[in-house]
Amino acid sequence: MATPTAPTPTRMQTIPTRTQTTRTPTPTARTPRSAHALERAIAPIEADRFLSENWERRPLVVPRAEDGRFDDLLSVRDVDRLIAETAIRLPGFRLVKAGEKVSGYASDISWRPAPFTGVANVRRVLAEFERGATIVLQGLHHSWLPLARYCRHLEAFLGQPAQANAYLTPHGSQGLPVHHDTHEVLSLQVAGEKRWLVYEPALELPLKTQRYRSELGAPGEPVLDITLCAGDTLYLPRGWLHQALTSETDSLHITVGVNVRTWLDEARLALESSADDVEFRRGMKGGPAPALPPLDPEEAERRSRKRLVRSRRPILDGQLGELRALDGLDADTRLERRDTVIADLDETTLEFEGRELRFPERLAAELEFLVAVESPFVAADLPGTLDAPGRLVLLRRLVREGFLRRQGSRRSGLPDELPF
Repeated sequence: MATPTAPTPTRMQTIPTRTQTTRTPTPTARTPRSAHALERAIAPIEADRFLSENWERRPLVVPRAEDGRFDDLLSVRDVDRLIAETAIRLPGFRLVKAGEKVSGYASDISWRPAPFTGVANVRRVLAEFERGATIVLQGLHHSWLPLARYCRHLEAFLGQPAQANAYLTPHGSQGLPVHHDTHEVLSLQVAGEKRWLVYEPALELPLKTQRYRSELGAPGEPVLDITLCAGDTLYLPRGWLHQALTSETDSLHITVGVNVRTWLDEARLALESSADDVEFRRGMKGGPAPALPPLDPEEAERRSRKRLVRSRRPILDGQLGELRALDGLDADTRLERRDTVIADLDETTLEFEGRELRFPERLAAELEFLVAVESPFVAADLPGTLDAPGRLVLLRRLVREGFLRRQGSRRSGLPDELPF
């Protein structure tokens, strides 16, 4: 009798498949965008001309000698108050001095259940300032409402994240040595004068990780040697080497940085999305290299927009007062969309500031109106089929979410319309 043999195992054939990338939907409506904030910095140059001739290409100097032009964004008195009166904490400020390390100007304050850490030692800060150190206020787009609003309006127009620092430099001093920035720079001279020496890039359009170091090469002869006066603007594309110093006057300037999303960022994202494709998970000796995912400019723009909309931090000045006044909101209450909201409406899903609010399909007309409206309105102005009580329910919900507010209810001390 023959000895039975075990069946030979059969290897299942794998059919390579390429995972289809889910396309980002195009929004039904977007909040309007305006060039006013950018043009406030670069006027009389128009935004379109600036973006085509200077953006990521070459510096721009706009001389005005217009004292007070930028004081509403941040004044010398504001800096004095922030440093001396508010117990400002690290990393909201720092001190810098070219060629020296400045330290020991912050301390902890005992408190329960935990101490306040990194609080400015005001006497020490002022003493270091008198010795030539520059006071840097950092992240003012988070902590100072006028600059938070200004940066948000720039973001809405440019479609890129914006940030703001301020530099108060004593006369006859220099805060930072020669360096380049890894973001686009708008320098707004608020007070005093500052001399800028600008040099050709050692590395054109550096990435965020590519900070300037001496190995990239020493600067050559300056291509710009200018003195900014109050009201002047200097634009520098990322990568242009520069240094700034004062002479007879103290100087305050605001640096607005715009962090540009690059094609390399998109390429990395596209490659990471290939993790579900088995061909990219094979060893490099397992066969021919798979084709890299193509880059679609329209899809990249949609993804960049969605990322911006989702990641913006809420600017909710006066929101406590809005919540307390909700019960009094009626058919005669004049409302407005917060001008710091960047929102997309996808059919009847409203997305802004990390929020995703879903509404019934029957509210499409009302929602499209609220996303696009650029002037104050009352409940009766809403299109659509909602009755009067239903309109008030919708409006109260959007006030509570920080999308709408009562007209003219901005924080006391700020004008209803800031000039940007």
